[in-house]
Amino acid sequence: KMPASIPEADRRHRASAAFSLSFLSLVFSITAFSSSYWCEGTRKVAKPFCKGDSKGDLCIRFNSPDGNNSQAVQYIWETGDDKFVEKKFHAGIWYSCEEMINEEGEKCRSFISLTPASDRGVLWLSIVAELLYVVLLLTGNILMSVEMCYYSSVIDGLKINAFSAVVTVLAGLLGMVAHMMYTTVFQMTVNLGPEDWRPHTWDYGWSYGLAWTSFACCMAAAVTTINKYTKTILEFKHKRKKLERSFRIQYKFPDH
Repeated sequence: KMPASIPEADRRHRASAAFSLSFLSLVFSITAFSSSYWCEGTRKVAKPFCKGDSKGDLCIRFNSPDGNNSQAVQYIWETGDDKFVEKKFHAGIWYSCEEMINEEGEKCRSFISLTPASDRGVLWLSIVAELLYVVLLLTGNILMSVEMCYYSSVIDGLKINAFSAVVTVLAGLLGMVAHMMYTTVFQMTVNLGPEDWRPHTWDYGWSYGLAWTSFACCMAAAVTTINKYTKTILEFKHKRKKLERSFRIQYKFPDH
C-alpha cells in the first residue's frame, strides 16, 4: 500500500467535479432521448372546409351547393397563400407530433414509420447507439461514485479511476456518432419522407441542443477524470524519486 501523495481535499474535489459533470450528462441524455423536440418547424397545409357553424380563419367557408365538386376543390387548391395554414410540428427519435386545425391537442405518429425504408437501418443504429451512450454514462457514474467513497487504497482508487475514464470516453464517442446519425436521417426524411408530413420550415429544437450539451459534459467529465489519474501518477513518481534520493544519501553517509 502506497501512501497518498495527493492532498485528500484536492483528490475529493476533482472526483466530485468529474462525477457532477458525468451525472449532468446522464440527466441531459435521458431527457433528450425521451423527448420529441429534436426538430421543430411548420407544415403548410390546405385549409379544410368549415363544418356546420364553425367560423374563423382556419377553415374555408364554401356556400356553393356543389361544395364537393372536384372543380371547386381544384379551385381551392390553386388559390393563393390565404387558402393555406401553417401547422406547428415537432419530432424526436421516437415520434413526431403536429397540432390539429380547429381542434385542441396534437396528432402524433411514429417517426420510425415516417423514415424512408433505405434510411431506417441508420435510424435503428442511432437508437442503439443512444441506448449504449446512456448505459455507459450510467456505468461511469457508478464507478465514479464508488471511487469517491473508496478510500482504503489509493492504488485501487486509481484502477477504478482509469476504468471510469475509458468508459466515459467511449460513451462520448458513441453519443457523438448517434447524434450525427439522427441528424442525417432527419434530413433525409425531410427530403424523401411522406408528403403529408414534409415540413415547410424547420430547425433544431431544445432537445437537440440538450443532447449535444450532454456530449460536452461527458467529454468534460472524461478530461477531468484523465487529468486526475495523470496527476496522481506523476505525484507518485515524484515522491518515489525523492524517496530513492534520500535512501542514496543515507547509504553514502550512514549515521554512526
